This record gives sequence, C-alpha cells and structure tokens, in this order.
Amino acid sequence: MSAGGWTRRTAGGALLLVLPVTAAVVGPFVTDADILSDGMPYAVGDGHPLGTDGLGRDVLTLVLRGGASALGVACAAVAMAVAVGAMLGLAAASSRSRWLDDLLMRPVELLLPLPSLLVISVVGVGWRGHPVAVTLAVAALNVPAVARLLRAAALDAASGPVAEAMRLQGESSARVLFGHVGRAVLPVAAADAGTRVGGAVFTVAAANFLGLGLDPTSPDWGVVIASSREALFVQPWAVLAPTSMLVMFVVGVNLLADGLLPHARRAGRKATTGRRAAWNR
Repeated sequence: MSAGGWTRRTAGGALLLVLPVTAAVVGPFVTDADILSDGMPYAVGDGHPLGTDGLGRDVLTLVLRGGASALGVACAAVAMAVAVGAMLGLAAASSRSRWLDDLLMRPVELLLPLPSLLVISVVGVGWRGHPVAVTLAVAALNVPAVARLLRAAALDAASGPVAEAMRLQGESSARVLFGHVGRAVLPVAAADAGTRVGGAVFTVAAANFLGLGLDPTSPDWGVVIASSREALFVQPWAVLAPTSMLVMFVVGVNLLADGLLPHARRAGRKATTGRRAAWNR
C-alpha cells in the first residue's frame, strides 16, 4: 500500500478513537459520581438527550462514565500481557539452552486451552465487581499467545549475525535482547497488540454482558448494553450509544496499528542496517 494509503488509515483510526477515548478519560471528571435514577425507565427527552436506561439513569451520563472501566480494563490487560509475554518470548528465543526454553514457555502454555469466559467466571465468584481481578484474568489469558508469537518472531533475529556480533563484542545480554531482538519484533508486537486490544475489549464486554464481571449497576458500557438489551426497539440509544463507542474504539485501534506498522518496520530495518554497517567497518 502507498504511503498516502497508510497515512489515511492512520488518520482514520485516530479520528475514530477521539470520541471513545475522550469519553473514557474526560467523562468521569465532568459527570457526577452518583448516577441518580431520577427518570422514568426507557424514557426519551425530558432533559435526557439520549434517554434513560431501565433504571431511569441518564444514558449520556452512563456513556461518559462507563468508558473508563470498559476500555481501561482491556487496555491494562493487554499492556500487562504484552509486557510479560514479550519478556518470556524474547528470553526463550535468545536462550541457547533447550531446557531453559522449555522452562520459560511450557508453564504458560497450560493456560492456552482454558476458555476465557470460564476463567473470568471463576475469578468473578471470588472477586465479584473488582476491575483489577478482571484485568489480571484477561492479561493471564493473553500471555501464552503473546509469548509464543514473539518467541517465533524473535528466533531469526536472536540467532542472526547481528546478535552474534554483539555478543562477540561483549555487549550485555540485556542490550542484545532489547536493543536488537526486541526492536526486530516490534512491528509484530505492535500489530498483534492492536488486534489483541479488540479481543480484550470484546472479552471484558462479553463477561460484563453475561454478568460475570462488574457489578450489574456499573455504568460500564458492556453492563449497560446487557441491562438494556430487552428495550432495543423501545429506547435504542440505551444500547446503540455504548455499542457505538466500543465499535469505534476497536476499529480505530486496529486501523491505527495497521497505519503505524510500516513506520515500525522501517525503523527496525534502519537500525539493523546501521549496526551491520558499523560492524563491517
């Protein structure tokens, strides 16, 4: 794709992210923490621009307050999964010992066959309504896939001539791991994180929709969709408003990741070429 196409994709992704991200970041500060049920259930008008939900709460206020949990939990979970998975995957790829590779990868692979909603439901039994518990559960479920992907992507760079030259020149293992191997897999990690954020948002929203996550009275977008779904044709904004926010965020993140991917690739190639030229001299 041409540079102009990537630029348009990046700009489109950023534009889609403006509304949901602004609502998630600014919304809690411009709305009252106590969302009063002072309206009629599923009413339209009467001072409520987007109507009310089944409890008589203002939908606009719910949308502004619900993004912090809906997006915050998913993004925090992906960030934790990428951080832990990258450490395990890069260390396994750079190790020259088969037993160390197995020691790093096999334990986390035990989580691969576990259904995500089952894990979250078990967590919800003990820590009902705690966003931290849901975040940790979603992060743990994503660590094995991230670790396996980045390990596979890092194998060539970890055993390539640049990495060998760095080791021969006495570079530390950390510098080889993060300075060269980590930079080489950055495009893969960025693309995977963009896709994984969408999956995490879906998992968290699905858990809340099924009543396995946050409290049923929470303003979280997934919870609001679940509690208002029976009135879709009576008061559609109670469902469409939070749903639109989730869709815009997921699509925007993926477009932005796709748009930034060529820049990450070029930066990685430039850094690798520069190191090779320096050592050839």
